[in-house]
Amino acid sequence: MNPKLFWIVLLLFLFSCTEENLPNTNSKFFIKGADCSALPEIEAENTKFYTEQDVSLSALQILQQNGCNTIRLRLWHTPSSKHCDLKEVSAFAKRIKAMGLKVWITVHYSDWWADPGQQQIPAAWQNLNYFTLKDSVAQYTQEIMNAIHPDYIQIGNEINSGLLWPLAHVYNEQQFLGILDTASRVIRKSDPNCKIILHYAGYENAAAFFQKVRPISYDIMGISYYPKWHGKNIGILNSSLNNLAANFQKDILIAEVAYPFTLGYNDWTNNIFGSDSDLILPAYPATALGQKDFLFKIKEVISSVPKGIGFCYWGAELVAFKGPQSTTGSPWENASLFNFDNIALPAQSVFNQ
Repeated sequence: MNPKLFWIVLLLFLFSCTEENLPNTNSKFFIKGADCSALPEIEAENTKFYTEQDVSLSALQILQQNGCNTIRLRLWHTPSSKHCDLKEVSAFAKRIKAMGLKVWITVHYSDWWADPGQQQIPAAWQNLNYFTLKDSVAQYTQEIMNAIHPDYIQIGNEINSGLLWPLAHVYNEQQFLGILDTASRVIRKSDPNCKIILHYAGYENAAAFFQKVRPISYDIMGISYYPKWHGKNIGILNSSLNNLAANFQKDILIAEVAYPFTLGYNDWTNNIFGSDSDLILPAYPATALGQKDFLFKIKEVISSVPKGIGFCYWGAELVAFKGPQSTTGSPWENASLFNFDNIALPAQSVFNQ
């Protein structure tokens, strides 16, 4: 071939190989995550975890050996139990980083669980006016960034209805956006490389939510998906994720997902997943194989979205850690990634492939 013609052909080829023109090519880090927020409390009870070969290792070691690359941790402001506070979470995050895993912090901006049904202002911030609350959010967010230096950070958890009620309820739109903007600015200034996630529970009405938060500087749309609460048609999930990614031109991930491997109990604490109505049947029964197949399907779905960058399994570590007769143990032991003998379940292979 004529040398000049060769270089022309080569340049044309390289020009055509932009990221947009390369199918199934995503150079971004693909998150294969597990939320292990309760692990410090569980380990304090001398709970042992085992590989599928019955070798005793830490839960983090087992998850990492199976391909998990990111650990998600919730952060509560001043919890009465002291678990999931900044001291515990920052110490745990250092341990996670030392293992070479990524750290994803979910800031609840509350002393307790925050979700679409409850977003309570921390007791320390009660009776503040909106402007003083913004200052408190800024200072607290900076404290988090200084202490943890996360790879990913969520501004709030499942903020369908806003956060820090009532002042930043979604119906107080300008104040809701003002709080998000305040936290985002602190994070951007503190660490431009830290990726900001805004998190919505489910896909129904998600487009309206992300339209509302367009003015905010953030990087990733996070969606919770549990068939029990968000619908059992995975095809609709797939199309919804594709539409969100296309309409908002943001990376997207499944921030929370889980599925039971049994409907049985391993303690006397009432389980959240307890009946066939919580399942997608007959495709995914509550068995070890059903759990595994469901997670592989979820991974297939998010991987097929052009801007899909990963998934995170919620409650991976939540075995019955207080003993078989505890009424205050785990409501999730039948949906963890370890069986009733604390042995890694086959579903963990989803991290490896």
